[in-house]
Amino acid sequence: MTGECDTSFIESPERQALRKSVAALGANFGPDYYLEKARAGGHTDELWEEAGRLGFIGVNLPEEYGGGGAGMYELALVMEELSAAGCPLLMMVVSPAINGTIIAKFGTDEQRKRWVPGIADGSVTMAFAITEPDAGSNSHRITTTSRRDGADWILSGQKVWISGLDQADAVLVVSRTEDARTGNLRPALFVVPTDATGLTFTKIPMELNMPESQFQVFLDEVRLPADALVGAEDAAIAQLFAGLNPERIMGAASAVGMGRLALEKACDYVKTRQVWKTPIGAHQGIAHPLAQNHIELELAKLMMQKAATLYDAGDDMGAAEAANMAKYAAGEASTRAVDQAVQSMGGNGLSQEYGVAAMLVGSRLARIAPVSREMILNFVAQTSLGLPRSY
Repeated sequence: MTGECDTSFIESPERQALRKSVAALGANFGPDYYLEKARAGGHTDELWEEAGRLGFIGVNLPEEYGGGGAGMYELALVMEELSAAGCPLLMMVVSPAINGTIIAKFGTDEQRKRWVPGIADGSVTMAFAITEPDAGSNSHRITTTSRRDGADWILSGQKVWISGLDQADAVLVVSRTEDARTGNLRPALFVVPTDATGLTFTKIPMELNMPESQFQVFLDEVRLPADALVGAEDAAIAQLFAGLNPERIMGAASAVGMGRLALEKACDYVKTRQVWKTPIGAHQGIAHPLAQNHIELELAKLMMQKAATLYDAGDDMGAAEAANMAKYAAGEASTRAVDQAVQSMGGNGLSQEYGVAAMLVGSRLARIAPVSREMILNFVAQTSLGLPRSY
């Protein structure tokens, strides 16, 4: 599979075939499988393994390292269709989209050979750790530090809201190194095995119906070999942001898929539910809000596709604006679609049988993570409109 910069509004036959194949995989598992795993505290390992076997997880990664050789457009397509089928894979946002991209672009040849093939086929899962209790996602305030000790590195600090660490073989940690000349701290990225001495993590209790858990992570003098550092020390900012645009695109894809699923369930219900001898979907009070949801989801999807196209074309600045806008639009559209689906179905919308209520909390996630809608509005105000910075 080869990457392409397709600016057409009509997807190529290859992309249409990929979308159809992923949708078929999702249909084989579906929301019942997903929610059963989530409620039992399990993981969607069977789906992950099958997606890896079919080449979906690493579709964006270079062919020479076992990937599909396509781009972020295709990976987002995979995420959207699995989400629309009711069985999204959160670790796709992290393992192939963020970490696979960073290592494939900036890692040494040895690092690429060691990590990318496993990430591509799903046999290796890698978590990503940037957020800290006091710094949030503000990389300028990160206090997790790395210092040299002979040929090794020593890593110390704390992270929070780290997804899927119990499923991961390793975690890409954003830390800061001390500049020997100035004493200033600068970002540096390290691959840390999850069984490394000094690395511990605790699960954060959540109200989310998701198979992937969130963790607080502690790094207590973790000793790492020299080759744990990804790329060059002075390129860390570029490396970090190379993974954040894909993260936003994938977040948008997941939200669009969830919104599609909620809308589909609502429409199926209101087409057949009759109260006064006519389906309730015939009433404009029901039909118009659902039509608005569809419009908003389609608009968000177009912006997501634009962001992915710009990213795959190498336009990092253009992709940053579009990816943030897509993430914002998709989060808002998805949340409103889920809310309207529940409202359209009345009491049934809150039952387990109809499978919509479980999305209520999950849809809010798209407004909060991986970046809040407020921070996106700050970004757009400053970079797109040229307004003064407020913080």
